[in-house]
Amino acid sequence: MRLAFIQHLRAQTQRLHHRLGGRHWFPHVPLALFLGLGGVWILNARFGGDWSQYAQALMQGDFHLNLRLLPSLLIGGGMVTMGLGLLWRSRLAWVMAVLLGATGAVNTLLAGQSHVHAMLAYFAFLLTALLFSWRHFNRSSVAVSTLFALTAVMMLLLYATFGSYYLGAGFKPPITDLVTALYYAMVTMSTVGYGDIVPAAPETRLFTISVIVLGVAVFATSVTAVIAPLVRESLKGIIGRKGTGMKRENHFVVIGDTPLAVNTWRELAKRGRPVTRILREAPAESQSTDVDVVVGDHSMAEVLREAGADRAEAVLAMTADDSENAFVVLAVKELAGSARTVVAVNDAHHLSRVKLVQPDVVIAPQVMGGELTAMLLSGEQITPEFVMQQVFQQTTAEPAGAKPGKKS
Repeated sequence: MRLAFIQHLRAQTQRLHHRLGGRHWFPHVPLALFLGLGGVWILNARFGGDWSQYAQALMQGDFHLNLRLLPSLLIGGGMVTMGLGLLWRSRLAWVMAVLLGATGAVNTLLAGQSHVHAMLAYFAFLLTALLFSWRHFNRSSVAVSTLFALTAVMMLLLYATFGSYYLGAGFKPPITDLVTALYYAMVTMSTVGYGDIVPAAPETRLFTISVIVLGVAVFATSVTAVIAPLVRESLKGIIGRKGTGMKRENHFVVIGDTPLAVNTWRELAKRGRPVTRILREAPAESQSTDVDVVVGDHSMAEVLREAGADRAEAVLAMTADDSENAFVVLAVKELAGSARTVVAVNDAHHLSRVKLVQPDVVIAPQVMGGELTAMLLSGEQITPEFVMQQVFQQTTAEPAGAKPGKKS
């Protein structure tokens, strides 16, 4: 009874999510707002309501900032900036958001800010929500990567500049103005090291070491973050040109790289039927080059539309994950096309749940394998009608007078 109630609740939640168009805004939009509000909360708690004027005066060099306030400024500003990256469902922004959320919680605890318990509870909730929604942040783009790179470089530059300025007495010659501090920060971050300004005190030497290590790490990560999406898009474009001469209309879209998906694609191709495959990763070079392949996340509407799922005769979701197959059905329905949906079920426990998304056909050969084997070894009669009915389970209404197959 309890299991049935949970299944019913999940089905109702999925339907509500589908009706509200949740795939277009949930969970990345709420998480972006929560992250941005967390950054603003840190800034307000540490600097007061006029933190924006505080930051502006700091950038102009006419306000003396306590060095202990610098981490709060960098963390709060970073959280506001990374909130924009979450709107693009960027995996890189998600990683930075988790790191900033954890750092913000530690900073709140150590700084002894007001409402510390409420802030810690807020960051605990934010981190939990981010960790549970990691599957939704799987994009990498040049725009988001560039935003991340610029944010990381600016945060490091602020840290190095103002750190050098407030520790200026420990250098030889002493650093007494922000221009000299900026010069020393750039020289140190780039590991050039002209030697005209030398750290003399132990704390300035440790500070310089931290700037060098962070500088190398940030620049290396930033370059990788910007170049990697460019290379990936180029490779995807090269691979995507395979079979682009095929008109993606009245064809079959086969999703997944399981043995069932591969065999279905091959059998359809043998019969001269046009087939487009959707794969998460590029196929191996050893595979045939005349296959029409779309590389991307098959649960995303834009990827399905690129494969022509809205104009296809049928879309076959045959991945190894039953939940992903169910989400494909919902995504195809969002396209409002005429394609039939065929879903493969790998686990008998998921059969009833997959049917809740109302695919046209459910294929469950692995589910029936054990039952057919037991029937054969027990000497029970197996009729073709029984096999077809059990393996290919139509979810649409049967015509009046139709009788289900019987085990004899």
